[in-house]
Amino acid sequence: MADIFAALYFSVLRVDPKKKNWPDRDRLVLSNAHICPVLYATLAHRGFCSRADFVTSLRKLGSPFQGHSNNHFDLGIETCGGPLGQGLSQAVGMALAARMDGKKWHTYALLSDGEHDEGQMWEAAMLAGKEKLHHLTAIVDRNNIQIDGFTETIMPLEPLADKWRAWNWHVIEVDGHNIQQILDAVGEARAIYEKPTVLLAHTIPGKGVSFMEQRFEWHGKPPNEEEARLALHELRTIAGQIRSEHE
Repeated sequence: MADIFAALYFSVLRVDPKKKNWPDRDRLVLSNAHICPVLYATLAHRGFCSRADFVTSLRKLGSPFQGHSNNHFDLGIETCGGPLGQGLSQAVGMALAARMDGKKWHTYALLSDGEHDEGQMWEAAMLAGKEKLHHLTAIVDRNNIQIDGFTETIMPLEPLADKWRAWNWHVIEVDGHNIQQILDAVGEARAIYEKPTVLLAHTIPGKGVSFMEQRFEWHGKPPNEEEARLALHELRTIAGQIRSEHE
């Protein structure tokens, strides 16, 4: 999801680190809040908080950087997360509020594929489609894993795109690691006025780390010191190659 967060916070979202409570800001709801470290890291790079504070206080008692994000408006975090399946309902409520108040801001809901096992997801999708909430965009991290295994083994989701279409959503499928595809899809979503839009972002869990890629066992398992060193080395090598290609 790092690519998606980077695309949103540096090219899409109407937010301002100097005016964190700006009433007309876009709203982002992180439903699968257990991936909040990538949100914290993005907010730090975007200037909402100190990088040093985030690195040293992640999941520490009393820290705002908890293991599930909670609504610290001074850090640019809109909602509390934890129980899966609830974020889309929160985002639908925000989108309805914007319409009732005559506001132009857009709501983005970031969702996991595994939480589609929750019935509340489909209730919220059905309501959003019924209300034609065109200023709501959902982005699904379609990485095909959840904590106990592969989604299609535990509770098959396919045909996932057809299910969203059945609730009157505009569906766009993208490579979730291709920044240009993400930006193009978000732009297309903003041009759809008769229904909400969902991006099914096909991603590779653990992308860039050879011993983590497509391994569901790493979903809830932290690396040890040596594994972390190897993972960072591989990621830095890839980053260096990308920079060289663009210079």
